[in-house]
Amino acid sequence: MSDFVSGPAVSDARVVLDRIRANMRATIKGKDDVVDQVLVCLVAGGHLLIEDLPGVGKTTLAYSLARSIDCAFARIQFTSDLLPSDVTGVGIYDESTKAFVFKQGPVFANVVLADEINRAPPKTQSALLEVMERGKVSADGGTHTAGAPFMVFATQNPTDYEGTFPLPESQLDRFLMRLHMGYPEAADELDILRAPHSAYDAIALSPVATREDVLRLQSLVSQVFVEDTVLEFLLRIVAATRTEAEFKAGISVRGGLALKRAAQARALLRGRDFILPEDVQELVVSVLAHRLALARPGADAVEERQAVAAVLRKILAALPPPV
Repeated sequence: MSDFVSGPAVSDARVVLDRIRANMRATIKGKDDVVDQVLVCLVAGGHLLIEDLPGVGKTTLAYSLARSIDCAFARIQFTSDLLPSDVTGVGIYDESTKAFVFKQGPVFANVVLADEINRAPPKTQSALLEVMERGKVSADGGTHTAGAPFMVFATQNPTDYEGTFPLPESQLDRFLMRLHMGYPEAADELDILRAPHSAYDAIALSPVATREDVLRLQSLVSQVFVEDTVLEFLLRIVAATRTEAEFKAGISVRGGLALKRAAQARALLRGRDFILPEDVQELVVSVLAHRLALARPGADAVEERQAVAAVLRKILAALPPPV
């Protein structure tokens, strides 16, 4: 049996992913590239951080994904008084059995929206990030497994907003990708304004895939072939961040592995059983930028994010891809 994914499996994966993409694009207007990157993150089995202003469609994006793949969705509004047990769950005494019973928190859904994660204190942030890393919650002397698939959409306001707690660099590393939605184009925003206004959970969106489909897609990613010259190209990018004077520190080994897996997922999304240099190039900013900090921090979070992205693009321009 081959260690690499077969052609028919890739074709089947492409069909499923095309259905999910079309379903989400019916709701998320004018953000086709964002939808594609969300699907890359889903297929790679990672978690997503979206740093943007309120009201640009982040909640709708997460909900449309959950509805498209027929998975449980939960939204957690992070606030300064949110407790870890409000996220993970709590033991409740059952009078009939004379014992404590664990009541699962919202983190046990398949798609979890952690809204404004940087408004919660570090202890509560850590409770969510621990589940993201382990896929499990330890409570009341037992271990409880999160859903499968399990994906966290964390949204974050710019950290110079009042009452926010910036995520530490070690915790940012738990997110596979960071995206920025931005405002829609004028024509797309006009379509949004024409549509009847309704809450995100009133959106009529029928599932086009099952959670079993998603788990099968995730199992295929590691089988996507990566040629040695492409791996060497990826490593040159990672190594360049470690010698770049503008960065406080370079990309870790975990970051390099994340970039490889995301590139494999992108290849699968494009209907290929092998990755190309362009798969790596297209994902460098979204996978690596949030793992890097400037040696001389910018004036605010937005400025620093843009500066880090600019340095990464400079590195890419200086490194010719393999032919």
